[in-house]
Parts: sequence; structure tokens; C-alpha cells
Amino acid sequence: MRHNDAHPVITLEVFVQPKSSRDEIVGLHDGRLRVRITAPPEGGKANEHLRAFLANKIGISKRQVKIVYGEKARRKRIHLHGLAEGKIEALLSSMAPKG
Repeated sequence: MRHNDAHPVITLEVFVQPKSSRDEIVGLHDGRLRVRITAPPEGGKANEHLRAFLANKIGISKRQVKIVYGEKARRKRIHLHGLAEGKIEALLSSMAPKG
């Protein structure tokens, strides 16, 4: 995860597992945040579901979550736009796997 001080953008490197039994963040995979989502990888459904899941988990709107690389791949680069400084800590703690 990288944070750009000049512009309020956080970059996440994500490995997505579509068509899972539930939506969850499960840890790391090759240095990327591993996310399982229930949506199938058809017609952009998985990407939209991933954006909505991350937005909900972090507490921002879906339009603030942009997939900038990997639209048709499991490995994705995601930009989180307009995240307030105080939300960065919340983001880090929300991304930590539970248990």
C-alpha cells in the first residue's frame, strides 16, 4: 500500500478470488491483499462487486474506488481517492484479517 501526500490517493495491490462462498479479506498473496468475493468474473460483475465491497469495508463511496490495472485479471491495482488522513488508520485496521 502506498500513500501519495500531494494527492489524497492510496494505492492497493490486490489479488481477487471471484465466485467465493463469501466476501472477505483473507490476508496476503504474493505481497498483495487477498480478497474473496462472491460475484462471478463475468461482464465486469466481479470488479463492480469488489469496488462496492472495498468501499463498504473502508467507509467511502464506491466512486472513490478505481481499478487502474488488472480489469480482466485477478491481480489488480486499486486507487482509493479522497481518503481523509484519519481514515488511513481505519483502513489499515479494517484490512487486517480477523481471527
